[in-house]
Amino acid sequence: MGIKFGPAGNSKSFFEKGYKHAMDVPQYLTEMGLDAFEYQCGRGVNIGDDKAKQFGIEAKKRNITLSLHAPYYISMSSVDEQKRLNSINYILSSARAANAMGADRIIVHTGSCGKISREEALLLAKDTMKLSLEALDSEGFSHIHICPETMGKVNQLGTLDEVLSLCELDERLIPCIDFGHLNARDLGFFKTLADYESVFKAIGDRLGEARLKSFHSHFSKIEYTAGGEKKHLTFADTVYGPDYEPVIELAYKYCQSTRFICESDGTQAEDAVSMKEYYEKIK
Repeated sequence: MGIKFGPAGNSKSFFEKGYKHAMDVPQYLTEMGLDAFEYQCGRGVNIGDDKAKQFGIEAKKRNITLSLHAPYYISMSSVDEQKRLNSINYILSSARAANAMGADRIIVHTGSCGKISREEALLLAKDTMKLSLEALDSEGFSHIHICPETMGKVNQLGTLDEVLSLCELDERLIPCIDFGHLNARDLGFFKTLADYESVFKAIGDRLGEARLKSFHSHFSKIEYTAGGEKKHLTFADTVYGPDYEPVIELAYKYCQSTRFICESDGTQAEDAVSMKEYYEKIK
């Protein structure tokens, strides 16, 4: 497939260019020179099967590879059993929409630690993840990959180690490595090339070469405080990191079909173009 680049949702320029409807997204991305898109269902899965199918047709015409972000309120680690069961249903509804549009990956926030230990939260999340996989299998969605995401706030479940632990449950689980989140939760972790490379090596060591070559990624610069993530920024920011160039250089070294989804604040398509142009330059 090759490494692909695209935005999470629409940049401000999508509307400034006169586009108004979701069906216009593939054309817009083609004009921008991008080849991936992450459909946003963070506030709920509100797209019906017919529209999802039509969106997928338009994307396929233009060779746009699709993924889908599941609702933010999923809590796989909640001590409330009903919330965990609800989360399985949210994941299942996300998979239905993803399947209809031809997306093969759904990105999931696993929840927070709350008043329990990180170890207890991770155990609950693992149990919910197993049940989620069983739910996908029962509906014929075994081809849909769940991608647990590394998170940016200190109290959230989603360190690199925790995400890799979740992905060790099943080979179908693909990590969503958000470099901005990792940088924010550790208050500026990425300083040297070795810091960036440690993430790639950890994926390969824990999950094997196949998932190292094809992991999912979110990228943006993020402002942070003592609690971690505060605000997504744009590539124009010169105060906070991380830098995308080392990540792209390492992706060229280690990866074959990673998807880089840019989550910059309002310039996600433009900044995705910057990432893709840099990749093309060093190929």
